[in-house]
Amino acid sequence: MSIGSVKRVDLKPKDYKSEVPVVWCPGCGHHGILSAVYRALSDAGVDPSRLICISGIGCSSRTPYFVNSYKMHTLHGRAGAVATGAQLARPDMAVLVLGGDGDGFSIGGGHMPHMARKNVDITYVLFDNGIYGLTKGQYSPTSRPEMKAYTTPYGGPEEPMNPLLYMLTYGATYVAQAFAGKPGICADLIRGGLEHRGFSYINIYSQCPTFNQIDTIEFYRDLVETVPKDHDVTDLGEAITLSRQSSAGRAPMGLLYKVNRPTLDQRMHAIVEGVGGSPDYDLNRIIDLHRP
Repeated sequence: MSIGSVKRVDLKPKDYKSEVPVVWCPGCGHHGILSAVYRALSDAGVDPSRLICISGIGCSSRTPYFVNSYKMHTLHGRAGAVATGAQLARPDMAVLVLGGDGDGFSIGGGHMPHMARKNVDITYVLFDNGIYGLTKGQYSPTSRPEMKAYTTPYGGPEEPMNPLLYMLTYGATYVAQAFAGKPGICADLIRGGLEHRGFSYINIYSQCPTFNQIDTIEFYRDLVETVPKDHDVTDLGEAITLSRQSSAGRAPMGLLYKVNRPTLDQRMHAIVEGVGGSPDYDLNRIIDLHRP
């Protein structure tokens, strides 16, 4: 659902907080991202009764509990698949996926390219802390070789993946990156994703002070570099070039890519109409048909 196409509500960031207490470690970057989510929802005027927050498993996947919305805490790595189904079933709702690098790109990695290429109308905010935090510090797909984690006591044997390059390659129509220490920038990019019609991916670096001793808040501050003001966000080649800076010790912060093309639900709508059916349905009638 394009947030810009529905009636907005006038709520403060605090109005999106649920009654569930936040349980992350002190100093965790996820606190900054959560604050950015509240602000983005407020700035976009999202009605909590029209919002679904979906997650998998991990520290970041607890986030839906802290947001005033409908929510689903699903299986490890399956947030994207569930979100796709939710969006197709209820295209009138805003769907926000909140999860980590392990959940999204390890066990859930098979779903990511298909959400991008199908242009599912959801916003995916990935909390990238380069570690499995909830399960006490295992090497993740975005961990650097220097990482001496529980599963890699002598360092990692492989190079980290590049989430931005991955998403751009597979066809995401909105790709951005930020750092949890810059919650204002995070909020602006998340809002942009919510207002974009299509698959929006926002990668956010988030320090884990408990299990990741090398990707500190100071490391991320030095790593990120604001996207040039003259960057053309419709130029895929230029966006890919920027995304590859991460391999050179710098990482772009800002909006890299944004284009418009038909979404999966729009294409499904056209197919139904094309075969003579009606894409409109009575939701209450469907619920009644499935009552025991």
